[in-house]
Amino acid sequence: MSINDDSKILLTKEAIKELRDELKILIEVKRPEVIQEIKDARAQGDLSENAEYDAARDKQALIEDRILEIETTLENAQEIKAYKKDIVSIGSIVVLKNKFSNEKETYSIVSTYETDPFENKISNKSPLATALIGKTKGDVVMVEAPIKYEVEILDIK
Repeated sequence: MSINDDSKILLTKEAIKELRDELKILIEVKRPEVIQEIKDARAQGDLSENAEYDAARDKQALIEDRILEIETTLENAQEIKAYKKDIVSIGSIVVLKNKFSNEKETYSIVSTYETDPFENKISNKSPLATALIGKTKGDVVMVEAPIKYEVEILDIK
């Protein structure tokens, strides 16, 4: 299977583990808790005006939706493996220097599913990652963004 297979969801090993852990908690802890909440609310009598019952049913729907979402994601997941440590690819951690500002920044290149700008995890489809993929340490790369800029690859981890 090719790394470019769009039917697969590309995830790091850590993301797969996090999803499996979340799924386990949802199935083994959260689902039984909400079932008990529904039972307790039913025991209160008239369900037509029972706010606790309605809230528990809404919570149950959210939990079941999340379980289904995680199961589907894991069924379609392909683990990202950095193929060569000296070439930028999905899964690489890249240390860059902005050639205009001389500021150094570190980014993890991840799939679109794992993107988190607060943790400097950028999508492999972003302009920066697109410019970096396939490049090596020492390369100076032009990033095709609304305002073009150049970065130098200082390190690849």
